[in-house]
Amino acid sequence: MLVHFDSASASVYRSRETELKLLMEEPFPFDGGLTRQAVAEAVDELCGRLAQAGETIDNKTTRLYATGAFQQLPQPDADALINSIYVDTGLYFNIVGRDLEQFYREMGTSAGGADSMLEGLIRKEFRNAVVCGSFQQSLGYIEETISRLRESGTEVLSPRSTKIKPETEGTDFILFEYQDLLKNDRDTWRHKFLHMGAFRQADAVVVCNPGGHVGKGTIFELGFMSAISKRVIFTEEPVGVSVTFPCEVGLGA
Repeated sequence: MLVHFDSASASVYRSRETELKLLMEEPFPFDGGLTRQAVAEAVDELCGRLAQAGETIDNKTTRLYATGAFQQLPQPDADALINSIYVDTGLYFNIVGRDLEQFYREMGTSAGGADSMLEGLIRKEFRNAVVCGSFQQSLGYIEETISRLRESGTEVLSPRSTKIKPETEGTDFILFEYQDLLKNDRDTWRHKFLHMGAFRQADAVVVCNPGGHVGKGTIFELGFMSAISKRVIFTEEPVGVSVTFPCEVGLGA
C-alpha cells in the first residue's frame, strides 16, 4: 500500500512489483497553513478508513510519501510533523526531497512513459543507501542485503566492500579491505565516524537485524540517524530497542 500526499490530494495505490493500481484519490489540501496536529489527524483518519475497509495498515506493508507544499517545510517543522504522524499512526511520513522526486519522475518516464513519482519509485526506490548491522555476527546476511540492493541499481555508499582484512577477522572490530588498520583502540571511532558520515548522503539507511536483534553498536548509530532525520528501514521487526521511533520494516514493501 502506497499513499502519496501532495499539496492538494491524497492518492492511495496498491503495488505489485512494477504494477501500480490506483485505489482512491481524494482532496487533501495542504498549503502550510494547517497545524501540525490537524495534518496528523487527517492522515490518521485516512489510515483508519483504509483499515476499516479491510486493508492492513502498518509499517511493514504501508508506505507514506509526501511532496509539494510538504517539501517547503523548515526541517524542524517537518520533523515535528513526522513525529506527530508516527505517534498517531505508527507509520513513517516520508517527505521526499525535490531532487529525489525528480529522479523518480525520470525513472517513471524512462520505464513506462508516465511522468509519475510512484511509477518511478516502484522501479528503483533508492539511488543510494548505507547498510548497517553487526559485521561480526551477521556478515553473510548483510552481504545478501547489499547484493539485493545492488541488483536493483542502488549504490551502497558504506560499506563499499565486505571483504575482511585478514588480520582483523575474528576480532571485536573487523575492518574491510578498503580501510586502513587501527593506530590504537581510540582509532575505532574514526572508522565509525566515517561510516556514519555516509548517512547524510544516503536516501535511506538499511539496518540488517536478522531475527529482530539490534546490536549495541547499531543502537548507537540509530541515535545519529534519528538526529539527522534520516529514513531508516529495518530488514525485520526490531526487538530490544527501548525507544521506538519513526521507521519502516522490510525492503520492497
